[in-house]
Amino acid sequence: MIEIPRYVIDASVVLRLLQDGAQPSPDHQLVAPTLVRSEVLDALYRSVRTGVLAEEDALVRLGRFSEMKIRYLGDKVLRRRAWSVAAQLGWESTGAAEYIALTQLQADAFVTLDRGLAAEAGRIVATAPISAIL
Repeated sequence: MIEIPRYVIDASVVLRLLQDGAQPSPDHQLVAPTLVRSEVLDALYRSVRTGVLAEEDALVRLGRFSEMKIRYLGDKVLRRRAWSVAAQLGWESTGAAEYIALTQLQADAFVTLDRGLAAEAGRIVATAPISAIL
């Protein structure tokens, strides 16, 4: 049986895929913590409020986001692991730690466009560039 590579993606990756109109490879499984939904919604809304995107364009992207094949997870095991990751890395909050925790629990690598986060995450999980999921 062939294992399908599984990648955790964060909001920065989702937003880039939506911006570029890119489709992730069907040969990979994408997973994300449930919080990515709120982060993407917030980023699109802020882009409209600041004049970066027209509302119509943002709503089209939001619709495409709803159609993306991403498995969302947010159970108590993930929350507890995120707490531990944030404590281990000395972070003030647990948001980004959810991505790393999910990678530890469910994925082969974490994909983010945030270089600082990738460097921090790389201390305890495998990371991959966005090209890995295309």
